[in-house]
Parts: sequence; C-alpha cells; structure tokens
Amino acid sequence: MGRAAESQARLAYHCGFNLHTSLDMVEDGPKDICIMKITRILLLLSLLGLAGCVVPTGPVEVTRFNRVAEGVPYGMGSFAVALVGESASDQSLAGSPYLTAVAREMQRIGYRDSVANSDIIAEVRFGATVVRPDRGAPVSVGVGGSTGRYGSGVGVSLGFNLGSGSAAQLQSSLAVRIVRRTDQLVIWEGTAVQLAKADSPAAQPGIAASKLAEALFKGFPGMSGETIRVP
Repeated sequence: MGRAAESQARLAYHCGFNLHTSLDMVEDGPKDICIMKITRILLLLSLLGLAGCVVPTGPVEVTRFNRVAEGVPYGMGSFAVALVGESASDQSLAGSPYLTAVAREMQRIGYRDSVANSDIIAEVRFGATVVRPDRGAPVSVGVGGSTGRYGSGVGVSLGFNLGSGSAAQLQSSLAVRIVRRTDQLVIWEGTAVQLAKADSPAAQPGIAASKLAEALFKGFPGMSGETIRVP
C-alpha cells in the first residue's frame, strides 16, 4: 500500500471507517467522534459567515453637553421620544428608525419608557446630506438647528476628512435634546455625525440610525463640551 493509500486508510479509520467494513458495520464510538468533529467545523463556518454579514460603518463624531456639574441626575425616571423641528414632518417612514434607536438607547441607560406623562422628553432631529468631494463640497460637516449648548444655536463643526476621491458620500446626522417636562429645562444635548459611501449598506437609514444613536449615548452622559470619535 502506498503512502497516499495509507493516509486515506488512516483518515477513514479515525472517522469510523475501515477498508473492510461497510458503514452499517462501523461501531458507534468512532462515528460519533467523526460526527462531532464535522458538527464543530460546520458551527465554525456558520460563525464565520455571520461575521462576514456584519456591515462595516465609519467612525461617528459626537459632541455632548450636560448639567452634571449642576447636580442634575441622569438615567432615572420615565421618558418619551418625539421628532421636532423640520424632522417632525417625517413622522412615518423616515423618522421611525431614529425614534426606535433613540428609545432603545434611553432604555439601556436606565430610563423607563412611558408615552404619557413622562418625566423627560427626548427631542429627536435627524438629517442626511449627499457630499461630493469632486464638486468642491465643503469639508466642514455640521448639524443644523439648535446644536449648541442648551439651544444657543451655535453650530458644531466636525472635522471629517473627505479625501480626494470622487465617490459621493452620505452625511447622516442625529441630534437629541433631553428636556425635563416640569420646567422645560434642557438637561442634556448631543449631536452625532457619520459619513459613509452613498451606495454602501452603512448609509441605509436603519443602520445609520442605530450606529448614530449607539455612539451618541455611549458613556452617557459623557464629558460636557467634549467632541469624541466613536469607531
């Protein structure tokens, strides 16, 4: 018997086969070992397949303001979410992913969901703008509306490098203000901005909304006035 035949025979033996018996005559022990090995391999391949399905997204730049220094407590009480400003006209399809993503993060950081008579209201604004570097688009990215400290109207400019390519990119933005219902005091405010290729999965509203909300509330309430980049 040559070396190749010996190798095949050895492999067959470890898997529960030999050259002189049929499958029905193989003892259960070696077959079970072989089946377990095959099952582990299939499980590993399935996990690798799931990893390959993860959508890569670009970094998110986040700026937040809070009243921690004033003794305002966070992460307790009930909340409701609402679209405001120009975003309020997109109540149906376009705004739904952003409301869902913000509500999910509010629950994660300790608030209780309550539509009626909530302690605080999370006011949500969102937007999307196509950026074309080859057409002289500005490299400064900002979130419109009330994005400064507690509604001061001072815009937050974020320094993304758009590069020299010609591919269109989509700037997705999310701005949230947490307002205390009893006195209408803005106790927290944050903005998040992300750039992604316009034709990439990361630019899809559902994926962008989840990524932006997750980055915006990471380490909540965050350092007041600090701009961070979340991978």
